[in-house]
Amino acid sequence: MVSEVAHVTDAVTPRRRAGTLALAMARRMLDLVLALVLLAVLMPLLLAIAAAVRLDSPGSPIFRQRRLGLDKRPFTVVKFRTMRAKADAEPHRAYIGELIACGHDAKRDGHGGTSLFKLAVDDRVTRTGSLLRRWSLDELPQLWNVVRGEMALVGPRPVVPYELEHYPDWYHERFAVQPGLTGLWQVSGRNERTYEEMVALDVEYVRRHSLRLDLTILVRTIWTVVNRKGVA
Repeated sequence: MVSEVAHVTDAVTPRRRAGTLALAMARRMLDLVLALVLLAVLMPLLLAIAAAVRLDSPGSPIFRQRRLGLDKRPFTVVKFRTMRAKADAEPHRAYIGELIACGHDAKRDGHGGTSLFKLAVDDRVTRTGSLLRRWSLDELPQLWNVVRGEMALVGPRPVVPYELEHYPDWYHERFAVQPGLTGLWQVSGRNERTYEEMVALDVEYVRRHSLRLDLTILVRTIWTVVNRKGVA
């Protein structure tokens, strides 16, 4: 189990404040340019996926959900729908509550440990949705959230509000930066990790984040998706 990380406070000098502002501006410019380019290049694929989702099951191909971003500010995340329209969200809420409260889930790995996984194997997930999850294609519409400034390309996973009901204090540090389309957790084992390990990686990213780290994670994300590493 990942141990709780002690909170560290540092004096904010004018030089450090200027450096932080410069980093934020550079990251935002990178996010905006790359997101717009990717949306333009991937538009045929996005339209094809939307058509496939719509043909596979009735309802909008886009799934919208309230999430918490920077400083816990709520926003609406957009994804391709992978479940039947109006699927009951209670199973996921109950699963997340148990996962956080108990510190682990019910899926055991081959070494007697525990690993995080999505509720992918149930009758709510469509055939197309299962394929999209397998290749992380359901996340692509979040490029629009990046363009809108609600998310970054790299950052912690955006949190569903009801997850906070079970958060210990140190988990909240993940809200110090914008949530991301990908992040340190996604390229460090993803669903092979426990929930607590996922949050610890998010907090590590918050404390280490830099333009260089973001670029490294973006490159590693391509390799992770292609090799489907950590996919449940």
